[in-house]
Amino acid sequence: MSKNRKKGVALILLAVSQLILALDYTIVFVAVPSIGADLGFSANHLQWVISAYSLVFGGFLLIGGRLSDLLGRRRIFMIAIALFGVGSLLGGLANSQIMMITARGLQGLGGALLSPSTLSLIMSNFGEGAERNRAMGIWASMGGVGLSLGLLLGGGLTSFLGWEFTFFVNVPICLISLILAPLVLLENKTTSGPKRYDALGTISVTVGMILIVYYLIQSPVEGWLHIETLPFGLVGGILLILFVIIEKRTKEPLIPFRLFRNRNLIGAAIIAALFSASFGTLYYFLSLYTQEILHYSAIQSGLSFLPLTISAFIGGRLINKVLLNAGLAGTVAIGMVLGGIGFLVLTQLSEKGSALGIIPGTVIIGFGQALVFTTTFIAGSTGINSKEQGVASAIVSTGQQIGSAVGLAAIIAIVSYNLKSNLQLEKMNPGELNSAIHMSFIAASVITFLGVFITYSTLSRKMQ
Repeated sequence: MSKNRKKGVALILLAVSQLILALDYTIVFVAVPSIGADLGFSANHLQWVISAYSLVFGGFLLIGGRLSDLLGRRRIFMIAIALFGVGSLLGGLANSQIMMITARGLQGLGGALLSPSTLSLIMSNFGEGAERNRAMGIWASMGGVGLSLGLLLGGGLTSFLGWEFTFFVNVPICLISLILAPLVLLENKTTSGPKRYDALGTISVTVGMILIVYYLIQSPVEGWLHIETLPFGLVGGILLILFVIIEKRTKEPLIPFRLFRNRNLIGAAIIAALFSASFGTLYYFLSLYTQEILHYSAIQSGLSFLPLTISAFIGGRLINKVLLNAGLAGTVAIGMVLGGIGFLVLTQLSEKGSALGIIPGTVIIGFGQALVFTTTFIAGSTGINSKEQGVASAIVSTGQQIGSAVGLAAIIAIVSYNLKSNLQLEKMNPGELNSAIHMSFIAASVITFLGVFITYSTLSRKMQ
């Protein structure tokens, strides 16, 4: 196999890995009611079909990044794909609630290892500059494709084959990836010096992150100061403070704190959080609009996201040109502004509208999504030593996970406060729900414009 063809197959492999991570985030949304009915989940426990994945994913990201740096990005990639595949297989075979939640946890663990190793492999397999930026653009655009494709695929598989196939669909992809990985991916790891593991730091940050993510997931349901949630947040915060103390005293820290002197990395993590808190909430609120107001089926609702998918893919292909002309900060700022404009356009949606009204706003958001998502990870890797790329990408991904958890809860709280209502959005009448969705889009737009300020305060103006 020629070098160029090998790189091409490697890019496809890494892009597909990003695709299944994004796909798995939304594909289960449509299947959850059927899973709940078949496995006997109560309304309160059903959310854990979603939350078990997010909890483990968010909790193990940092250790996943460190392991990929120390043990090798390709090796961790293969372990991650195997875990994800096993979790998917168990999910499809699940005949009990415990088995389903365990399967989702395994998928989350696979995702926590896969996310930083995949990005690090792009850094080590593609040369810095246009080649790497092109690879990053394709990799990132697969994230946007996966999010919207998941809703369509989830509806189709659940309707025609059963919810089990929303899990089984990942298994052949994982098997093919395991076969191709050693053939086309170059290994890259820290080879000099002793490989010491910061055990205390690892335990404190992992448990701390799990408790914090649990607090963020449960608080919107139980209450931010409720006795059943607040202790988890407090203990999680204490463990993270303990982690900082441990890291400052150990010779081989899990996260070298000098990384936090890199303004691009800090800016990228904050922007990733704001991105998820704004762009990431679109799928939830737009799905509510199409299914609860327009009364679309799951498949019709998924199809309404295709314009977004296409524009995100095209935006990913244009990333090199925009970066060359606008630089890091300029490219992210353009993407955030496009997102803000797109959300404002969507506030014109009517309760008697149609899918055609969705297209202008989602197309604009799709372009913005591609620019922000891709450039954020490029910025997070700028000026970082190659042996620490895994940890750096994990820091950015952690920001993304926290933004996702906090963003949706915060926007729903803002909407409820303004409507003077504690009603669940799904139980509102069409007029009330349409107003609530408009408010959510305004809140998301405000977050994107805040992102512009953060961008110019932290990121480099030019590519380095």
